Amino acid sequence: MLAPVNTALYGPTMTDPLSAQDWLDQGLKTLATQGFSALKAELLAKAMGVSRGSFYWHFADIGAFHAAILKHWHEVAAEAIIAQVEAAADLGEPLAVLLRQVFSERLALERGVRSWAAFDAGARAAVQAIDRRRLDYVESLIRERGVTEEIAQARAQILYWAFLGYALSEKPLPKAPHEAMLTELIRIAVS
Repeated sequence: MLAPVNTALYGPTMTDPLSAQDWLDQGLKTLATQGFSALKAELLAKAMGVSRGSFYWHFADIGAFHAAILKHWHEVAAEAIIAQVEAAADLGEPLAVLLRQVFSERLALERGVRSWAAFDAGARAAVQAIDRRRLDYVESLIRERGVTEEIAQARAQILYWAFLGYALSEKPLPKAPHEAMLTELIRIAVS
């Protein structure tokens, strides 16, 4: 006798299969909470309550999944944020909008990817690419204010180092010191 297809082994129903995006979203969540060593088909499938077959339906192997995770992270952690800042241009100074956004997020995913990059060449390349993209964007916002290229590069680097320090620190600042730090960063960025 065959088991019904809506058993725990196969997930809630076979008419509502998981998409590659579902796997990528779970991968980012897992990376943020458990680290890169948990990015394995069996562990992810168990967390999602499905069989590994669903994973292999969308990804040829774990290497393909890892590459897709890094691409998805780039979209979420750089391109989507840049698009939000561009869309919010009428809300004020773009640099201030950007800094308020990135310094108010929980950054466990940033720490997870950067930890992964210490052990994996593909993750390291993805981190280097996102660092370059972010730096170029911040520099372009500073240059739009009429600042010379040399000064814009220096300010962008200082702001980015501040962001990385913030992202890699595990203990968030209390509200008042956080707001004071952010106010001072914005002052430096837009002066």
